[in-house]
Amino acid sequence: MRRAEVREKLRELIEVRAPGDPMPSERSLCEHLGVSRPTVRAAIDELARDGLLVRQHGRGTFTSPHKISQEVPSASGQPVPPAEGDWTSEVLVFRTESAGARLGRRLRVSPGDDLLHVTRRRMVDGEPMAIEEIRLPAALVTGITADDFVAGSLYRLMRERFGVDATDAVQITEPTVTDAQESQLLGVPLYSPALLFERTTRDGRGRVIEFTRSIYRGDRYRITSHLKLGPNSG
Repeated sequence: MRRAEVREKLRELIEVRAPGDPMPSERSLCEHLGVSRPTVRAAIDELARDGLLVRQHGRGTFTSPHKISQEVPSASGQPVPPAEGDWTSEVLVFRTESAGARLGRRLRVSPGDDLLHVTRRRMVDGEPMAIEEIRLPAALVTGITADDFVAGSLYRLMRERFGVDATDAVQITEPTVTDAQESQLLGVPLYSPALLFERTTRDGRGRVIEFTRSIYRGDRYRITSHLKLGPNSG
């Protein structure tokens, strides 16, 4: 049996298991499929790179855990619904610092103006999902505390307490891999696949009210876009 055939047999085993379920041991798979261990190991490695399997050192191989889905509507101006799951945050950094030249340009403030810098680890159902670095013009959120970033919607808080209404944002998404610090905080191996988001948010007056850079786990987070296609769609 060739490696491609072994890979398809493993796919069949994955399909009948729930997310996060253990797979048979390499030895059992070798006996069941009648192939060598290097062939089984290579097929498992390929499926792990595809995100279908997860190796856990000292424990074995498991099907990938359930992915958290973020729905993105196609209609312009339609609010983005919250991602599924119970989201909470652990605040790692909470301080005020000068914007500097680069962030000053990004948030359209003077380099000497104060920005609130918040870094938080976002958890879904108790599991690490993302690391967010948030910058807000400090003058817009006077009196905000670290506790305000633990739970709830930041945009709702800014609107209800500070009268700052987020109306639109530009968000860029790129594939990346985790560095050593990100891997430790997210509980994944070094250089694990991840999604990088950079979002710049404005209010109704055109002011930049937020710049956020986020790293999301590539094995647990996915985006579902709803596309409306017309007669001229490519």
